Amino acid sequence: MNVLKHVDSNMDGLISDLQTLIRQPSVSAKNEGITECSKLVQKLLQKSDIKSELLRLKKGVAPIVYGEVTSKQNPNKTLLFYNHYDVQPAEPFDLWDDPPFSGKRKGNKIFGRGATDDKGELITRIKSVEAYLKTTGDVPCNIKFVIEGEEETGSAHIEDYLKKYKKKFSCDGVIWEFGYVDSKNRPIIGLGMKGLLFVELSVKESIRDAHSSLAVLIKNPAWRLIEAVNTLRNTDGKILIKDWYKEVTPFSKNDLDLIRKEPFDANTFKKEFGIKSFVGSKNGLDAKKALVGDATCNIAGFVSGYTGDGAKTVLPGEALVKIDFRLIPKMDPRKQVVRLKNHLKSKGFGDIKIKVFHGEAAARTNSSDPFVSQVKQAADKSFGKSILNVSNAGTGPMYSFVNVLKAPCIAIGSTYMFARIHSPNEFARIDLLKKTTKCMCLIMDNFGKNQ
Repeated sequence: MNVLKHVDSNMDGLISDLQTLIRQPSVSAKNEGITECSKLVQKLLQKSDIKSELLRLKKGVAPIVYGEVTSKQNPNKTLLFYNHYDVQPAEPFDLWDDPPFSGKRKGNKIFGRGATDDKGELITRIKSVEAYLKTTGDVPCNIKFVIEGEEETGSAHIEDYLKKYKKKFSCDGVIWEFGYVDSKNRPIIGLGMKGLLFVELSVKESIRDAHSSLAVLIKNPAWRLIEAVNTLRNTDGKILIKDWYKEVTPFSKNDLDLIRKEPFDANTFKKEFGIKSFVGSKNGLDAKKALVGDATCNIAGFVSGYTGDGAKTVLPGEALVKIDFRLIPKMDPRKQVVRLKNHLKSKGFGDIKIKVFHGEAAARTNSSDPFVSQVKQAADKSFGKSILNVSNAGTGPMYSFVNVLKAPCIAIGSTYMFARIHSPNEFARIDLLKKTTKCMCLIMDNFGKNQ
């Protein structure tokens, strides 16, 4: 295919555009460079002959960059690429080998915040469409881009955007914003994502911190939170909140077959994170099933009292803990919040304040959907071999797309599983960027041919 040859010959352009994107900070958590980056993405789309515009909901909400190419040969079928241009904060800066927004290239790697998540992935989608337009003057099906600027802070407004622009965003299939590539260079084709419930529990016991000698009289809020949190799950990770799993259905036979076939190198995984064992001493199939389909209750942060260097004998006046629950299909975040509140009250912790930051339901695409085989064929051809994954262990607003647009969503991309996303020295591998760009070309071709 001349299209694939174009990808080979245009890698310098891909690398240069990615470096340009990385050098523009776009940290949604701090509202740093969001407007500037949205305009830059719009220009990159236009440079690739993709008609684009900025869509807005209201002041203070990050704009969506929308792109569209209408197919001359196949105007009745539409593929949508969902991506995001915002990135995680780069701190701690001192742990980066080079400035986090340098986009520095070292051999086969490009370093910088967003190099993979998600600017590298976005560039592969743009360049695949560009390859078709430059070589054939057309695309195999209609192409749409929905590129948001709030994904790293929970995609708080994506559903509002989807509802407002439902007709504009209408499509027959969605390629998700990322996809992992394992340690043996095999792309993991994700058919779903877990949901998320992020909450903060807090206790205020006294009006100020006190001398720790007064702990005989003044209750310590940190102890109270520890006691409350300890009732939420057991040491094997099972959540102990009443009816937490009530609506959940077991894996289907097809899902279990896929899970069994999924390779998972436990030793490599443990080595990467410097750990000796998994939660509940899971091994083999149990470990794989947990990644795909277990709910979690995770302490993301615990703050109280003095945490600086040296000693300070203080009795804190207040304490808070941030907890994220990963949800699985059929778990409604709104119901789970009510169950959490009822649980704490029933255990004698009704005084603990609960603040809900974010709730997102889980979503999955049926493995028998024709879209799945079209994507897998493309991945096998581009990478040599690919792996179907029932559900990613992470979370994104996939449910909103499935629920509003009524289209299957599949995650596939160039994210090397140890690319240090969300961490210092994040990088993208150039060889994987090339293979993924070709894969996107092949997906468009397969998708367009199957009516």
